[in-house]
Amino acid sequence: MAKLVGYTLPMSTTGRSSLVPPPPWHFSGEVLLVEYLADPDAVSRFLPDGLEPPARPGLAAAIFGDWQSCTDGGEELLDPVRSQYHEFYIALACSWRGEPVVRCPFCWVDKDFSLVRGLIQGYPKKMGSIALTRAFDIGRATPALARGARFAGTLAAGDRRLVEAYVTLDSPAEAPDLMTAPLIHTRRFPAWNPGTAALEELVTGGSTRQQVHNVWGGSAELEFFDSPTDELALLRPVEVLRGYRLSFAETITGGRLLSSDIGDD
Repeated sequence: MAKLVGYTLPMSTTGRSSLVPPPPWHFSGEVLLVEYLADPDAVSRFLPDGLEPPARPGLAAAIFGDWQSCTDGGEELLDPVRSQYHEFYIALACSWRGEPVVRCPFCWVDKDFSLVRGLIQGYPKKMGSIALTRAFDIGRATPALARGARFAGTLAAGDRRLVEAYVTLDSPAEAPDLMTAPLIHTRRFPAWNPGTAALEELVTGGSTRQQVHNVWGGSAELEFFDSPTDELALLRPVEVLRGYRLSFAETITGGRLLSSDIGDD
């Protein structure tokens, strides 16, 4: 019989049909980020054992990304449907053994390869519709990276609008820590055979070669909407702090295990 191979399903004799190729994965993109304060009690309910609240209780960020990704060979860049996607996620400030880290409780993307790639890492990704204002070099149909420029981001999922964000730039800024701090994920794979246990691992992502460019900050507005199927609104802002627009790049090579539990499904 032929040997079937592939980093992810579907498998084949060549591995070419796999939805996601093996890392390293390289990312470049434009980001719209709004820092805010959520209810600290609500945030604590989304932190697994081992993660502690931050020095500033409730600190969080809503992050929109317009991404392009590829592997070492870069062949995905010449087949853009395999490289381009949009993303929205929540970043919660917290700490792991005294080190500032970030926890992502919710995430949405609009391409299947990004969803599965995220689940491999432990990102809680779901499918959604994400849009954000783009900036081009010329013309009237674009904001400039300048004082007074306005950028927006929206998220919808399950036929419902979940998030609206608006940022009005006022000055160059430093990159917010919630964009660059290590992410702590939970890789969870439910049991399939009766009587066996689920696998649950607390891991940190293997983000390397981070680059941040053209960071601008400004005032921001952020609103979350209720949904019968998504619990994002539990982390809605009680105070909006500041918004940012920036360029970001990184390479992900693989994660590191922090703790592992085998428990009931």
